[in-house]
Amino acid sequence: MTEQPVIRIERGTPTAEEVAALVAVLSARPAAGAVPAAEVSAWWRSGLPAVTAAGPGAWRRSGLPR
Repeated sequence: MTEQPVIRIERGTPTAEEVAALVAVLSARPAAGAVPAAEVSAWWRSGLPAVTAAGPGAWRRSGLPR
């Protein structure tokens, strides 16, 4: 099984210290999936159309304040 390199040096011959610095910087970055989703403000949500669950009394709930 041959693994593909994650980082490839395009030009030059970096020293061991330069490669170690690059690896340290890249490993210190947070994972791509670790970014929290932005919260939706109540002000923005108030402009959306009201969505109510279907079922008994749904027509009444649609007219009530959220």
